[in-house]
Amino acid sequence: MNPEPTVNKGADGPAVRQVNHMKTNLKLLRALLGGVYLLTTAGVQAGPLEFHVTPIGRFTNGAPYNLSAAEIVAHDPGTQRLLVVNGRDRRIDVLDIANPSNPVKVASVDMSPYGAVVNSVAIHDGLAAVAVEASPKTSPGVVVLLDRSLAVVSVVPAGALPDMVTFSPDGRWLLCANEGEPNTYNNFGSETNGPSIDPEGSITVIDLSTGAANPTVRTATFTAFNGGAPAGVRIFGPGATVAQDLEPEYIAVSADSTTAWVTLQENNALAVVDIASATVTTLAPLGAKDHSVAGFGLDPSDQDGGINIRPWPIFGMFQPDSIAAYSYRGDTYLVTANEGEARADWPGFRDDVRFSTLNLDSNAFPNAAELKLTNNLGRLTVSRVDGDTDGDGDLDEVYTYGGRSFTIWSAATGEVIFDSGDQLEQLTAAVFPLNFNASHGNNTRDNRSPAKGPEPEGLALGKVAGRTLAFIGLERIGGVAVYDISNPAAPVLQDYVNTRTLASPFDFATAGDLGPEGVIFISAEDSPTGKPLLAVAHEISGSVVIYQIDKTASKREL
Repeated sequence: MNPEPTVNKGADGPAVRQVNHMKTNLKLLRALLGGVYLLTTAGVQAGPLEFHVTPIGRFTNGAPYNLSAAEIVAHDPGTQRLLVVNGRDRRIDVLDIANPSNPVKVASVDMSPYGAVVNSVAIHDGLAAVAVEASPKTSPGVVVLLDRSLAVVSVVPAGALPDMVTFSPDGRWLLCANEGEPNTYNNFGSETNGPSIDPEGSITVIDLSTGAANPTVRTATFTAFNGGAPAGVRIFGPGATVAQDLEPEYIAVSADSTTAWVTLQENNALAVVDIASATVTTLAPLGAKDHSVAGFGLDPSDQDGGINIRPWPIFGMFQPDSIAAYSYRGDTYLVTANEGEARADWPGFRDDVRFSTLNLDSNAFPNAAELKLTNNLGRLTVSRVDGDTDGDGDLDEVYTYGGRSFTIWSAATGEVIFDSGDQLEQLTAAVFPLNFNASHGNNTRDNRSPAKGPEPEGLALGKVAGRTLAFIGLERIGGVAVYDISNPAAPVLQDYVNTRTLASPFDFATAGDLGPEGVIFISAEDSPTGKPLLAVAHEISGSVVIYQIDKTASKREL
């Protein structure tokens, strides 16, 4: 993959009320958006609204909230069960969805003997894999393999902070993205945290052809790049080597099970892995989108009086979380949900600041004082380590975190085939004008405008009625946006559904489904009803919602 470095300028009552609200706005949305903005043409692409999703079932782990009681979800068609990561209780919860309108918890698997934090789960042909983080997180974690009876088959060593697991389509390979986050930088807070440790990021490659009880394990590392990463790959942790600084987040695997693409979110890059040799072959910088172009704007302020999505003279680093792969006319395309991520979660170093604090080049930003006003860009969270193009100590360009979008890339060339621009913000603004860019812990309008907006994070692809659909979970405002991406150059918005409740004052107990994290597609062939389904795990509310996907002209209600 040889990337283009820059996108050039050019359950219940609450769910019913929210679905009804969406129905009344669907024509407005279509008129507003007219389809999806394209990078490759001057116009927009419109198309028929053929698909919609309807919530049909809900399970909740209940209070206390905001503790990741339902984070990642996987489906076993052999038993019609969902396995759900319950980080709060360090276990895997097992839901029977033989009747998807009434998910029932039938078992749980205690993962606490294997580590401190459960991060991910995946299933293939009855074999489940669970990624478990160690304590401290800088120590190597494990991947626990479970058979269909939920008995432990083996415990496989992994790297530091195993964050996501996935099987190859043929089932031979199991891959784990080991994020390798540091505990601190610069020995900050060493009395509490101990000395600063920054483990290397890596990808564990598990060969199951020798059997799940005795797999072969190898590690794809980044040490070959310690002499220098390609230009555009963000390497900036204090004192870190390239291998230490790279933080694998999410993995997509090619249809022929030979190649993996791994998002390196904080580094704004992708890694390409040859699976058979467990080798990282390429580091590909993803570049940035130009927010000054019409159709690629954003709302950057929580003090601008409301909805103000428009172009601004800044760039947005893509920094994807989830990634998926699909084929079109014999070529492979990658889809990314561009959440964005700053390094601000551990002591000793952070790369983000408010725009108002930046030292800006006077030639590049002659109107800097105006831009720094709080009702303009002043409140926006931006990078302080990117954008000094001439090395003189001031910023000639400004970069913010995440694209507030999803992007389709050519796997062969790295070219941006499509980016949704500002459409997700336009979409949620039309549906939630009074709560636009609210977070998953409040109903306050504009709350997340200075920081990644709706925050697209979860992603799933699926075939329905011969079409390829993308389902994008919006972590903050919530809900799932549905697009027909059958033609990667011309995706078409199909639906948006959100099962949170925007009552005032905000109350977790009555707020519905908050913080969609894990999104999976269940094909009609694998579904207990013969209808394609979507399962979405919500980490803040601890709930799992099951949606039915239909190709009809009318909406059904829960």
